Amino acid sequence: MAGLYPTLEDMSVDRLVQAQNFAHQQQARALTQTSTYPSTSAPPPYSVNSPAQPGRAGELYPALDEYMGLTITQGMIDQQRALVPAHMAVQPVGDHSLAARGSSQMIAPVTGSHNVGLMRAEIRAGIREIVLCKDQKGLIGLRVKSVNKGIFVSFVHANSPASLSGLRFGDQILQIDGQTVAGWDTEKAMKALKDASPQRISLAVRDRPFERTITLQKDSVGTVGFVFKENKITAIVKDSSAARNGVLIDHHLVEVNGQNVVGLKEDDIKNIFTSSGKTITITILPSFIYEHIMTSIGTGLVKKFMDHSIPDV
Repeated sequence: MAGLYPTLEDMSVDRLVQAQNFAHQQQARALTQTSTYPSTSAPPPYSVNSPAQPGRAGELYPALDEYMGLTITQGMIDQQRALVPAHMAVQPVGDHSLAARGSSQMIAPVTGSHNVGLMRAEIRAGIREIVLCKDQKGLIGLRVKSVNKGIFVSFVHANSPASLSGLRFGDQILQIDGQTVAGWDTEKAMKALKDASPQRISLAVRDRPFERTITLQKDSVGTVGFVFKENKITAIVKDSSAARNGVLIDHHLVEVNGQNVVGLKEDDIKNIFTSSGKTITITILPSFIYEHIMTSIGTGLVKKFMDHSIPDV
């Protein structure tokens, strides 16, 4: 299985670095052979970070300083690679071609292997059980919406039992206290939650199946390359990280680095982007689904009480 990369930039930079590593190996091998078998025709030593010169085999990528709109240094890459255990690193095999890679885990020279935003935004494939109880007012701080015969979380009240249990906007509820909810309408699901025991409510939950996460890299001027209005992505900048990594218009921005931004003011969302590091992970949802989920939830309620806490990792 090929290695997994958070972004296209990670994959491209990793290939670039692998080519550099191979060039270094070739250089070392040539120097060894020259010292063992002196030859007046041996080529002079070269550096992969010097300007490319014709006739020097292996000089594939002369510099990393400005690549795909990113400001990258060899020190940044070395720092990230130092975080990856040796057995997880992608290594050239066989003929050393970039396509001929052994099986490996993710390695991310730009993003880093322990990026917090990436971990917070993770959408896990399995089903988890959540057990919660009602607060002193008999509430759990949760609203749901029926979509395509399924029940989905449409609102989580800040600092409520639902928020503290880790429920997030867009999660699918499969069971309530052992009852499978497939085919239920919104009203029936809300009644089941209202009638549930105050001491113990068991939910079977699947992480945000309609949503997907995309990790982006800021360019040298600090942008990732898309425009949004009221959480809706309206334009993609050509040759940007957003364009390279598959961001689409007519999708709504749901999370940034795992933090729910539904109901946040645009300036507050922009501040999250500005204050984030060079790597940003966004979670998006097709607009027609987003708008259906948000139907009947008051704008004032969402803006004032929606949970915007930063998930633990």
